[in-house]
Amino acid sequence: MRKLSLVAALLAGSAITTPAFADGHLQIVDEPLELTIQMNHARYPVYEESWPVEQAASELTGIHLINDTVGANMRTDENTGRTEALNLMLASGNIPDIVGSSRIRDFVNQYGPEGAFVPLNDLIAEHAPNIAAYYAERPDIEAAVKASDGQMYYIPYLPDGKYGRAYWIRTDWLNKLGLEMPETVDEYEAVLRAFKTQDPNGNGLNDEVPFFARQWPELIRLVTLWDGRAHGSDTYHDFLVEDGKIDHGYIGEGYRDGIANLARWYAEGLVDAEIFTRGSSARDFLLSENLGGSTHDWFASTSGYNRLSSDIDGFEFKAFLPPASPSGRRIEEHRRILVKPDGWAIGHTNEHQVETIKYFDFWFTEEGRRLANFGVEGMHYDMVDGKAIFKKEFLDQGPVNRSLWAVGSQLQARGFFQDYGYEIQWSNEFALEGIALYDTGDYLIEDFLGVAFTPEEQKVYDRTWGTIRDYMLERQQSWILGNGDVMADWDAYIEQINGMGMPELLVVMQSAYDRQYGG
Repeated sequence: MRKLSLVAALLAGSAITTPAFADGHLQIVDEPLELTIQMNHARYPVYEESWPVEQAASELTGIHLINDTVGANMRTDENTGRTEALNLMLASGNIPDIVGSSRIRDFVNQYGPEGAFVPLNDLIAEHAPNIAAYYAERPDIEAAVKASDGQMYYIPYLPDGKYGRAYWIRTDWLNKLGLEMPETVDEYEAVLRAFKTQDPNGNGLNDEVPFFARQWPELIRLVTLWDGRAHGSDTYHDFLVEDGKIDHGYIGEGYRDGIANLARWYAEGLVDAEIFTRGSSARDFLLSENLGGSTHDWFASTSGYNRLSSDIDGFEFKAFLPPASPSGRRIEEHRRILVKPDGWAIGHTNEHQVETIKYFDFWFTEEGRRLANFGVEGMHYDMVDGKAIFKKEFLDQGPVNRSLWAVGSQLQARGFFQDYGYEIQWSNEFALEGIALYDTGDYLIEDFLGVAFTPEEQKVYDRTWGTIRDYMLERQQSWILGNGDVMADWDAYIEQINGMGMPELLVVMQSAYDRQYGG
């Protein structure tokens, strides 16, 4: 057993007041144990042994995690950085006891059956009662986690809550122009046109940007306004599932009609001319400069821009329901996914697999879940009437998620069950009002939770999907920018995609889906 060398020094200087092992019910080992970990995520490049949450978990369980990250994350490209780091780790032959990463599922489901990671089914059944109980209640999530051989190779990060993004609009501009909240796509278009032409910011210039987005695929999501589909999950450009059938939104006629209308909107100036290049600064810049009129974005963070009312007279940015399509359908395509492809796994050289799965199980206990969600009691939050309530000084020190990452909480590369209560506390009245509004109807659609391929299916996916995806995105942007006509090009577009292997790809995806979810 590895002896704990560093944790005593760390704890000696910490402000954690939890008694050693508390009453002992969470203690996993009789003697302190060190386990190595590689953690890859753009928001926290390596595992920090000094995180207060790590120290508290060590105190409660007797297990301390030692950073052993091979390679470095690339903050400029999360996907590239993660993939390179994981591949480097595998190539080195030095697989730590625990491997945590964003988008780890496909990696461990590929290399787990080959022996790189430990299968978890039996370990969970025998030594992880809290994880087992969760899966017993949510067999759909258990199915989503499994590899093609029926084994689980990672414990996932499990988001909580229903709603993620919503439609937002400058209600003070509506009021200034005497306009009603748009209920249909035609009304929404009329409002955007009024924003463009009637100078709602009052500066005498034609500088308003009616629709903008921080991530340009949010523009593509607007095809739902014309009965199309864009993304089947919270991963952009993903496949979708409807009534057990796998499909892709970018080959549907509703998508075609939506792109045609979005191209028209772009040509008319109703869409940000820099939507494909402006990037993550769009929301902050366009709202703070009193230029942006409407977007589709997250409840909590977007609602926070109502603080601009202190600088922009009358500023009010509120969520509104998805406008109805020509067929009368209202869709909110984005929801909080039930299970993320993020989490952690056990490396095959781990000599303490039972202790490790018990440690994973700790994060599904009441105490472990609070630690993962809120930080350390007495340091970051207090218990009030049985609920974890953040300290005011913790909430006031800046963006809450960033503050939590800095202490080791809300780590998506850790397998844990999120508590939406943490976000409610820093969601203002505009966010809460918007969530309540969305809760009045049935706007959310079925989420595609992903599939695990056999090696043969993986070959088909690897051979076809990258090329198909690149072609779809190239045509998509070209059409919106006015380079081509989607209606005139559609038949040739579909023929090209089919020639690239889309029918074969859909067959293997359907086969994988049916095997995984019992179709």
